[in-house]
Amino acid sequence: MQRDIYDEDHEAFREVVKEFLRRYATNEKREQWERDGEIDRATMLAAGEQGLIGLSVPEEFGGAGMLQDYRFRAIVNEEVIGAGQGSLAGAFGIQDDLAVPYLVHMGTQAQKEKWLPRMATGEVLGALAMTDPGAGSDLRGVTTNAKKVDGGYILNGAKTFISSGKTADIVVTFVKTGEGNRPDAFSLLIVENGMEGFDHGKKLSKMGFHGWDTAELSFTDVFIPDENLIGGVEGKGFVQLMMNLPLERLSIGVCAAAAGEAAFKWTLEYTSNREAFGQAVADFQNTRFRLADMATTVDVLWAYNDRAMELYRQGKLSADEAAKVKFWSTEREWELLDMGVQLHGGYGYITEYPIARAFLDARVHRIYGGTNEVMREIVARAVTGRK
Repeated sequence: MQRDIYDEDHEAFREVVKEFLRRYATNEKREQWERDGEIDRATMLAAGEQGLIGLSVPEEFGGAGMLQDYRFRAIVNEEVIGAGQGSLAGAFGIQDDLAVPYLVHMGTQAQKEKWLPRMATGEVLGALAMTDPGAGSDLRGVTTNAKKVDGGYILNGAKTFISSGKTADIVVTFVKTGEGNRPDAFSLLIVENGMEGFDHGKKLSKMGFHGWDTAELSFTDVFIPDENLIGGVEGKGFVQLMMNLPLERLSIGVCAAAAGEAAFKWTLEYTSNREAFGQAVADFQNTRFRLADMATTVDVLWAYNDRAMELYRQGKLSADEAAKVKFWSTEREWELLDMGVQLHGGYGYITEYPIARAFLDARVHRIYGGTNEVMREIVARAVTGRK
């Protein structure tokens, strides 16, 4: 089905992304990232120079000013994921969809001036730390705490499953600054690399996304100056997180659609060229039917996500609608990749093939950004009006 959400500017940008991938994201580079467990800084700087990151940074701070128009970010995801570079797409997403928006929407003028120009270039990489080791998706269960002192806060605690946590220069960190678990008991602090008592910890060994780092973070009496309190107002952290969650979940939905489309294209190409019993695998009726199912699912996935992108651009994408996009898209992504692996036969199990790597990468999509079980609970509450 023909998509109609892109105009000439978007398609011209697509060519920029493709050229970047040809120059900076070769298979050799992917293999190096997977050995190192992270994307090298030179690649991120090149992405900043070419305008692949910093899309959501306002023009006055050196970015493209496209925070509400997610179509440019969607093109990055389509092309990067379609090239079998899931880890690179993840690193870009952490910068533009998680770290930058908190500064753009909620940061003070001084915070924006200090960080955003260098985040647009890739000189400064950001991360978002929400999850405590014992809290999971329960944000109100966070115990990492910051006690107010003269001139700032003393931070203690730990975070886990932090994407880009090892390579980040700054980490937007969700902490407890008040008593109880009311929304006004939490704040967001910017923790800077090199602060005394801040330990990036070890890289976590993951099922997928081997070229993109995930880490544990620990904080032992870390002094955070007042100017690193997001927005300059204590007790707004929970509300600030809620404001950005629709974007985070939209980004996961778009990545899921991109991975689903890539799975279909890889599988169509493989089955068209692979022979069994004297004919192409794509000539068997079962294969043709499964390919028809995959093609239709991809069309529906994009129709749904395209509509969500338009609602986001209009400022109308609600938390429950974003939750629907996230859980439904990632469930369909998993089905598409599973079928792709099956139709590749034994080669679908070999990580030399992009379908196998994408299959491993995709498993976390139903977990991070809020588990799909939590997403269903959000939707159920909105539908029934019950808590």
